[in-house]
Amino acid sequence: MKALICISHVPDTTTKIVFESDGSALNTSGVTFVINPYDEFGLSRAMEIKEKTNDCHITVICVGGAETEPTIRKALAVGADEGVRIDAPAQDAFFVASQIAGWAKDKGYDLIFTGKESIDSNGSAVPGMLAELLELPLVSFATELTIDGGAAILKREIDGGEEVIHSTLPVVISCQKGIAEWRIPNMRGIMAARTKPMQVVSGTEVLARTKAVTYVLPPAKSGCQYVSADQPEELVKILAEKGII
Repeated sequence: MKALICISHVPDTTTKIVFESDGSALNTSGVTFVINPYDEFGLSRAMEIKEKTNDCHITVICVGGAETEPTIRKALAVGADEGVRIDAPAQDAFFVASQIAGWAKDKGYDLIFTGKESIDSNGSAVPGMLAELLELPLVSFATELTIDGGAAILKREIDGGEEVIHSTLPVVISCQKGIAEWRIPNMRGIMAARTKPMQVVSGTEVLARTKAVTYVLPPAKSGCQYVSADQPEELVKILAEKGII
């Protein structure tokens, strides 16, 4: 079995976000970058399959410049067998999906994992676009995966319950919390990652479909307004003025 894990290079969730003075981009000075947490769920589930079956080759792939290589190496330290970096700046979702699809199309992967979304753009668009470009089925927001011969049995949460989906392989799966537990690389894995193969390939000519014009921070939160518990009429008046009731 072959598994492809698509990972994003994103700012750590504890990072204080600062944009360039003209609002054109994120100011990356002093920013720590990590594997997109939702992508890590897919990597961890692939590792579980590998350990259980002893027959799963795991490739991690990332679209980006040389600055993304430490992130790919971390995935290798977790246990992936090889890394691929598509040497192109990650632009919009269509661009990223097209780069991955162009490289993976003829590689014979049985399982292609993505996160349900990246925590920097929160678009949740790459999984669907990738599946369409590869002409493969997609199961999104998966919380459980079982492999049964040549089929995948997946679960995901829906309003009021849980949905069970049976899919033939190959399949694209977008993962969320519940499908596996994150893994922390141990020293042996970190040392081994240094010698694991890392392939760098050129990006293909793809026209991005969207472009960010400017980035702005959300407005600062206003202070709380307190109303005495013995003045319910005042509370109702304030809520009415704000159009809440």
